[in-house]
Amino acid sequence: MAETLDLDHLRQWIGRTNEVSDIVTAQLTKGLRATLFQEIGEPKPGDAAPFTTHWCLGQPVYPMSELGPDGHPTRGGFLPPVPLPRRMWAGGELEFVDALRVGDVAKRTSRISDVTMKTGSTGVLCFVSVQHEVTTSRGLAIRERQDIVYRDVSGPAQAAPAKSPPPQPVAQHQEKHVSDPVLLFRYSALTFNGHRIHYDRDYVTKVEGYPGLIFHGPLQASFIVELAAKLHGGQPPRKLSYRGVQPLFEGSEFSINATATDNGMELWIANAEGQPTMKGTANW
Repeated sequence: MAETLDLDHLRQWIGRTNEVSDIVTAQLTKGLRATLFQEIGEPKPGDAAPFTTHWCLGQPVYPMSELGPDGHPTRGGFLPPVPLPRRMWAGGELEFVDALRVGDVAKRTSRISDVTMKTGSTGVLCFVSVQHEVTTSRGLAIRERQDIVYRDVSGPAQAAPAKSPPPQPVAQHQEKHVSDPVLLFRYSALTFNGHRIHYDRDYVTKVEGYPGLIFHGPLQASFIVELAAKLHGGQPPRKLSYRGVQPLFEGSEFSINATATDNGMELWIANAEGQPTMKGTANW
């Protein structure tokens, strides 16, 4: 499929914009708190929502007839129509300016900032970078760069790199949980994410060739952000950069880890073997 990828055509999407608005509700706040293993409480207007609540807001809604076989909307629209079969959240950067609060009307303005291509161990990779700004009546709340990767794979998907990354050093701070399928289902529901790799075991194992359901990239990043804030007096990082290293699968223990540095904090998610699946760097 690599020969059909016309990069010049796809780069015509650079500069395209999209704008959506949504409301931070008490019910959404409760659901996300529960999914992030936080105290649920009874959020009231003005109460702060989890720091990555914006990923649950203003998600695109398409009729069933316009969904592709992987559960995503068919290619085209705001995002460029990359003709590669597998789409994943690769990483990005978050800048936190103001908290989203229950009752806020949040507006997200998005712009395609870059489309690039390179060849990796699994074949052709196409990266689409999207810049987002989330605002409320108080002004700018979050500035974000989101990197999406599309992969061309002629055979079964690789469960992990040929050589697994070595375990990270012992963390100064660590929390452990289990990547239960219900956890993945809840996050898919909160984000209206129909991607089958997170809930359809037959699809992810028989069609995409992975050994099990795949943990969402933004859910891993949400755990990183929340731990960073917890260790910094409740204040989220001024800026956090993160990237996926390898897939994290259902059914095993995972850990959220943090170690202080001279300039901030190194954070990572690790699987049951201690191998990192996502890495992040936070600064205040």
